[in-house]
Amino acid sequence: MTLDHTLHHRFMTFTRPMACPLAALTALAFVAGLFLAFNAPEDALHGRTVLILFIHVPLAMFAVFIYMSMALAAAATLAVHSVTAAVFQRAAASVGACFAFLCLVTGALWGRPAWGAYWVWQDARLVSMLILFLMYCGSLALWNALDDPDVAATAVSILNLIGGLNAVLVKYSVDIWNTQHQKSTLFAAPRPSIDGPLFTPLIAMMAAFLLLALTLTLVRMRATLLARHARMLEIALAGEMEEAAAAAGHPG
Repeated sequence: MTLDHTLHHRFMTFTRPMACPLAALTALAFVAGLFLAFNAPEDALHGRTVLILFIHVPLAMFAVFIYMSMALAAAATLAVHSVTAAVFQRAAASVGACFAFLCLVTGALWGRPAWGAYWVWQDARLVSMLILFLMYCGSLALWNALDDPDVAATAVSILNLIGGLNAVLVKYSVDIWNTQHQKSTLFAAPRPSIDGPLFTPLIAMMAAFLLLALTLTLVRMRATLLARHARMLEIALAGEMEEAAAAAGHPG
């Protein structure tokens, strides 16, 4: 795959003024979301432990969504050799890995008071989320293990397509199997099975984490594209210097 300089320039130009406003909007969203969360009433069953869910649920949702997005980008990378899609995969993997890890941690903190155990191996949602985190780690490891960015992009894309199947499994695991993890509450039919006073701060925190994911992915994509462009310039300069040295050593 070759870097499309026109597309690269357009992407960098278009996104240059977006990082700071997105970061500021993300900070404001977290302030608003946390304010609503800490002023929400206690849950009738779990009390103030419900505060964990305002962080855990958005982390879980976007950990899955990010990997699904990576799987779509992987298909574009393999089908049309899109460098932008490959760069998105690399940038999103680090963000998704952090979200998945924090999801597992907050889930364990919730599980102890709610279920009496930090971890239940028989639970399909927990195990599939752990596999998702490991798939994120595998994706990042492949990027770092392979020196050729084109070979790495192909290998990672294949892995991410396979991992996309597990991401779908994470989403529907509680519907397929009758496990300890509760069923979907936010997207339960015909309406969310969560009270209004708890629903509002949850939506606010979801918006905050969405903005955080967008901001971090955008910054990572820009950094990756700049590094790739710098490497191409370095290779081109080295080639020109070798040609100049060869010409100087063998005058016509």
